[in-house]
Amino acid sequence: MSSGGGNYRNETHRNSNPSKPALKNKSLSTVGASSGIRKSSPGSLGGGGAAKDDAGVPGRVRVAVRLRPRNAEESVADADFVDCVELQPEFKRLKLRKNNWDTDTYEFDDMLTEFASQKRVYEVVAKPVVESVLEGYNGTVMAYGQTGTGKTYTLGRLGEEDTADRGIIVRAMEDILADVSLETDSVSVSYLQLYMESLQDLLDPTNDNISIVEDPKSGDVSLPGATLVEIRNQQSFLELLRLGEAHRYAANTRLNTESSRSHALLMVHVKRSVKGGDLAHSSQNGNTTNTAKSLRPTLVRKAKLVVVDLAGSERIDKSGSEGHTLEEAKSINLSLSALGKCINALAENSAHVPVRDSKLTRLLRDSFGGTARTSLVITIGPSPRHRGETASTIMFGQRAMKVENMLKLKEEFDYKSLARKLDIQLDQLIMEHEREQKAFEDEIERLTTDAQNQISEAERNYANAMEKERLKYQKEYMESIKKLEEKWMMNQQKQGERKDQMASTAEEVAELKRLLNKEISLRKAAEEEVNNLESQIAQLKISEASANSEVLKLRKMLEDEAYQKEKLEGEISTLQTQLLRLNFEADETRRRLDLGGAPRKVPGSLESLISQARPQVNDLENGEKATIANLFEQVGLQKILSLLEAEDADVRVHAVKVVANLAAEESNQQKIVEAGGLKSLLALLGSSEDETIHRVAAGAIANLAMNETNQELIMSEGGISLLSITAANAEDPQTLRMVAGAIANLCGNDKFQNKLRGEGGIKALLGMVKCGHPDVLAQVARGIANFAKCESRASTQGNKTGRSLLIEDGALLWIVQNANNEASPIQRHIELALCHLAQHEVNAKDMITGGALWELVRISRDCSREDIRNLAHRTLTSSPTFLAELRRLRIDY
Repeated sequence: MSSGGGNYRNETHRNSNPSKPALKNKSLSTVGASSGIRKSSPGSLGGGGAAKDDAGVPGRVRVAVRLRPRNAEESVADADFVDCVELQPEFKRLKLRKNNWDTDTYEFDDMLTEFASQKRVYEVVAKPVVESVLEGYNGTVMAYGQTGTGKTYTLGRLGEEDTADRGIIVRAMEDILADVSLETDSVSVSYLQLYMESLQDLLDPTNDNISIVEDPKSGDVSLPGATLVEIRNQQSFLELLRLGEAHRYAANTRLNTESSRSHALLMVHVKRSVKGGDLAHSSQNGNTTNTAKSLRPTLVRKAKLVVVDLAGSERIDKSGSEGHTLEEAKSINLSLSALGKCINALAENSAHVPVRDSKLTRLLRDSFGGTARTSLVITIGPSPRHRGETASTIMFGQRAMKVENMLKLKEEFDYKSLARKLDIQLDQLIMEHEREQKAFEDEIERLTTDAQNQISEAERNYANAMEKERLKYQKEYMESIKKLEEKWMMNQQKQGERKDQMASTAEEVAELKRLLNKEISLRKAAEEEVNNLESQIAQLKISEASANSEVLKLRKMLEDEAYQKEKLEGEISTLQTQLLRLNFEADETRRRLDLGGAPRKVPGSLESLISQARPQVNDLENGEKATIANLFEQVGLQKILSLLEAEDADVRVHAVKVVANLAAEESNQQKIVEAGGLKSLLALLGSSEDETIHRVAAGAIANLAMNETNQELIMSEGGISLLSITAANAEDPQTLRMVAGAIANLCGNDKFQNKLRGEGGIKALLGMVKCGHPDVLAQVARGIANFAKCESRASTQGNKTGRSLLIEDGALLWIVQNANNEASPIQRHIELALCHLAQHEVNAKDMITGGALWELVRISRDCSREDIRNLAHRTLTSSPTFLAELRRLRIDY
């Protein structure tokens, strides 16, 4: 027995007994062989070469165990008996109880407990097989087990009401359609059932006797008469599944109300075009010519996924089958027995595998010992009454784990598409050749005509050019004579111009002397300007000296101000220290008063501070008790509230603690609110980021929220929004407890139901359940109970119609899940909330679908508090909807 994980790729078989070597099992595709190890037939490849070696890849049959939880009948009938099966997922091990002392232990590839989700079952059992099919390998996913253990639920659940319930078939098709390209690939489906040894088409019920055809060369099994439907999207596939399920045979037995009476086989054929398949046709020297590239056929991988939902094995004495149902059971057991014999023969490496004893074994010959990657899930139940069937199922899985398949990649070349492509190319080349031939002949004729015209034109041009050259040379000669004459005349004129230039030079010298005199006068003016600037600089230096003296005076004044500030800060620090000591002493005094002990003498340093605030403190030494409120009244409530806005974080923390201690006493609450303490606490809750301040401020607000007048003030100041934001950002369970307590107090006010829900109060309560702390959950349950009670009262008075706001916000699921919580405060409040919700008839249908009806029945029978038990009983008996559902379920109440 292998304890390997879920990695299905390229895994060789590992024998359960380390002392014995692993044996390669025999294939169902060869029957009656004399001896030796039999190999699967090679994959079908086209034309040239194989894409994979004929030896294939070893792949052992993978087996996973899924345990069904107890149903209602087993919970009642087997209440005094322990489960016969114990799963140990961490060790991939299963224990089967023989009696009260002994157990048998088995190991499998994976263990799926009763809490395993459909998604995890798919990822463990089927997803590796689906990935192999997409790569070109055949694959099989099969469910085996007793009737009523959940085979059809595991494989064929459509998940129309809840997508999380989708079974392996739906999830496998989603992955296949997401990976293939519908432009180049194709996915087609056949859906069949094997009923009474007759192979029938579930997509075409009139086709009820489909023959099985075997390829004598490769051993592949095909069903030429079955309906094959091409799938383009997930919706069309779901419609096919609904059509097939409607035609499948089912019956009501003692073991299962909808027992499948046939074996269902879903065959998914995947055909994919492989990119880069032309590498197999490269030339011997490693280079590929352009002609060869154009003649390469497309490489196609064909794979088949077979999902088998076997009908459940059953014992006649337990299922109560009679008449035609009995004949169906015999046929089912006979085919399953034939499958078990083949598995035994393969597991024991027998020379003969009785594959032709049943049509089921002929259909599955490639799944066990063949070329497919096979994954088997065996489903079992926990009831000790069916221990024999459970043990038989486990042994079937153990033997199946010893079967090893030789995986083959199914590849072939698509020569038909290549031939069509070449025909099109040939027609295009012929037409192109004809066009080019016609164009060539036209071009030759055109070139001949052009050549003759060009020769005639060239002769005329030559004669004209000779005449033009003669005239040109004659003209140039005459122009040269003329230019020489003009040059002689120009030389005569230049001699006269030189005389004129000498006169203009004398004028330029006179102009330069004038400019020089002007520059000298400008220089003298600049020197005078410099002297003026120097005198101004001297005056500025004098002004700077006077400014420096003024700066010194200002600096001295700043130093004095800094000294005064430092002195004030020291006084503030002293006052803060006194306040901290006062807060500490107040906490100690309150603790002693709560414990009822005799007050001790106040320390000297604190006694001096208290004596300044209240001269009557000496009464403590005489044994007279003083409350915290009286002690801080002498200090001044207004001064304490002003410290809530202090810049020092420690001061704010201790100030809010003092206010919280005062708010704990009902006599002080009105004074705190009148002095503006409630508004200050709400403002501090919204502005501060300190977790301690959030916790203590929320606790103080929770105490103040017990008064109805204070509740109106909290709601008008946006308190619910602030508390909701604090709950979303808090991590400390105690902070969440305080916030939940404050919201729970507000939930008890009839006036604020809609506003509290609109500002996020209910969402905040439900968000805090993620903390998981019992104290937080208790406050959340109290708030939900208060809200449900107010809603019930408003509905009774006619002030509210429609469903509960709690149900609309999704609180019903959490209420049902915690109705039987071990913590009594949580359970009590949840039970009250359920009873109040059930009193309004419009909530009845939601509570039935959400599972709350069963909890109401349990509360009316088993609740420890008589008043809650009677309330649940009255609610059930007064609701027509609940009574109708109980009658439908045949529950006497």
